[in-house]
Amino acid sequence: MASSILPYLGSVPLSFTVPAVAAAASYVDARYGISNDWDLLGKFFSNIFKARWNEYKDRISVFYILEQWAQSNRADQAFVLYGDNSYTYKQAYEMSLRYGAWFKSKGVQPGQVIAMDFMNGDAFVFIWFGLWSIGAKPAFINYNLTDEPLLHSVRAAGTHLLVIEEEPAQNSLTPEIKAALEAPDFLGNGEGSTEVVVFDAALRAHVEALEPYRAPDEDRSGDKMPDMANLIYTSGTTGLPKPAIVSWGKCRLGAGFIGQWLPLKQGDVVYTCMPLYHSSAAILGVVSTLTQGSTIAIGRKFQRAGFWADVRKHNASVVQYVGETCRYLLSAPESPVDKQNRVRLAYGNGMRPDVWNKFKQRFDVAEVCEFYAATEGPSGMWNRDVNGFSTGAVGRNGALAKLIVGSSIAFIKLDFETNLPVRDPKTGLCSKVADGQPGELIYKLDEKNINERFQGYYRNDGATSKKVLRDVLVKGDAWFSTGDVLRDEDGLIYFCDRIGDTFRWKSENVSTAEVAEVLGRADDVAEANVYGVEVPGHDGRAGCAAIVFHAGKSADPVTLRKVAKHVTKGLPRYAVPLFLRMSTDADANTTGTNKQQKTHLRDQGVDPSKVPEDLFWLRPGSDTYEKFGEREWKLLVAGEAKL
Repeated sequence: MASSILPYLGSVPLSFTVPAVAAAASYVDARYGISNDWDLLGKFFSNIFKARWNEYKDRISVFYILEQWAQSNRADQAFVLYGDNSYTYKQAYEMSLRYGAWFKSKGVQPGQVIAMDFMNGDAFVFIWFGLWSIGAKPAFINYNLTDEPLLHSVRAAGTHLLVIEEEPAQNSLTPEIKAALEAPDFLGNGEGSTEVVVFDAALRAHVEALEPYRAPDEDRSGDKMPDMANLIYTSGTTGLPKPAIVSWGKCRLGAGFIGQWLPLKQGDVVYTCMPLYHSSAAILGVVSTLTQGSTIAIGRKFQRAGFWADVRKHNASVVQYVGETCRYLLSAPESPVDKQNRVRLAYGNGMRPDVWNKFKQRFDVAEVCEFYAATEGPSGMWNRDVNGFSTGAVGRNGALAKLIVGSSIAFIKLDFETNLPVRDPKTGLCSKVADGQPGELIYKLDEKNINERFQGYYRNDGATSKKVLRDVLVKGDAWFSTGDVLRDEDGLIYFCDRIGDTFRWKSENVSTAEVAEVLGRADDVAEANVYGVEVPGHDGRAGCAAIVFHAGKSADPVTLRKVAKHVTKGLPRYAVPLFLRMSTDADANTTGTNKQQKTHLRDQGVDPSKVPEDLFWLRPGSDTYEKFGEREWKLLVAGEAKL
């Protein structure tokens, strides 16, 4: 057949055939994601090779990457920028060795876990790499924690030393907390107490005046890719934080891959003000930058008003976001200098689809690189959006990727009432969802060596085992449970919800993320946090949205009617939020990484006696949200009003 077509092609002008072939090739590539897959897989396998090679050489520690740059032709290039301080690779390396010398003088041994409670800053990096330099393992404590959550986090690390920065200490280190930490049996099981050292200006000056000490290689020897590099705690959106083991493999593979995927280059300045106690800023920010020999600019904490000023000050070319960060930046009043930056891309996880293009256009950011990952998870997903084709997706898996690594991921059916996988009553096995349908994302594990890809939670076998599903698709197999619901639409993967956030109403599953996305498009709504609430006399949970309006807007009749019209037009009837809760402070309902918290909102429900803010409801038969108070609550309790 090919030979019969060729004569006809000879009579077609080249000016027509070349664009036609190019267009066809472009369509095929877009449809099947071949070039995207080739790029991802090439960088993935390249980083596996590098990590295995360094493991073979007994140099798996990331400390050696810092040392390599400090002794290379990039020694005098900036590595860390913070405030008015700038440290070259050589200076950061020597500073880390000074901190290592101080820890050594404190008796810290290789393999020992040391807790550090610090806000963002240059000292965070030096303490972290100082511990790595002597073979110790840092545990990153969330500096916002106080009282029992703080005690729990330190105890869970089993550490005999907590180094706490002066500012967090003023907030959390009360005499009672300090006494509890230093009690003879604070750690339990006869393990003793935890010494507390407040890292103030005087101590910092002392440490940074010490002679650099490079511990011998033996102190860092013997670690393999699955072994612990450090502890990073889960965000604590539900329950107390759990210390997840971050392995050297994850540091090498995850950080190295991100650095190449973006890609970061010499001369790039990456700006992050996301908390360094979290894996996004620490591993995928600082370490990713380190792997490529670029520069990391660190902001003390996220502040909407100062974000872009910091970006311009450090001349950043890349910015990092987490959660609702970009929505908060968009909620600031527009400025003539919005586009005055050299940022070429923003990367992170959690950007909502309704924010995506608005952010790119307003701040003149050409690319958004969104990824999906979890601190304790064995893998992730990645999506580079340049032309809008993949806007809103957290990952792209084309035909090539599915062929090579497709057997290592699956989306399985979930019972949204029990929040457990649906299992066949005869076989006990789970089943995959149809294409385009939401299901729990799971990752394949080696059933004979779970630890190879999933190291779990430190000293917590119970929590670790709960994340492993067995007998899923075949008897005897093992998979990592992400706890997240996603859907795959022709290779574009979209985040739907956290398991437990999706709720049932009128016999339908309601995705809080999708409802929030629609609400986010309403003209007057700055932010919406959606959750399901129990209502007396009704099965399932009714939708409720904690709303923050744009500046100058309030819950007046005109605005409430506009919101009601917007959601009833944009959502199926069963998904329309029946209640609104007026929030004045979005920060009160988010974590330190700008991720929304729903648990306490869900627990308070819509009982006016438990909710300190104004409530409104979409009364049956009404076309607008109306005030909801004790009288209306009593009608529901008495069964005199049906939703």
